[in-house]
Amino acid sequence: MAQFYKIWLVFDPRRVFVAQGVFLFLLAAMIHLVLLSTESYNWFAIADARYDRSAE
Repeated sequence: MAQFYKIWLVFDPRRVFVAQGVFLFLLAAMIHLVLLSTESYNWFAIADARYDRSAE
């Protein structure tokens, strides 16, 4: 357990954190696009149906 710091001797911490940030951003974007492609979780379509401005 006390030897875990040695992982940073193998990997550069800046590259690891940048790669982690890019991965998490892409994962979040993918999750949002998947939710927007479903009918029950597409919040744009739900808001459009709830607040239909074309009837005015």
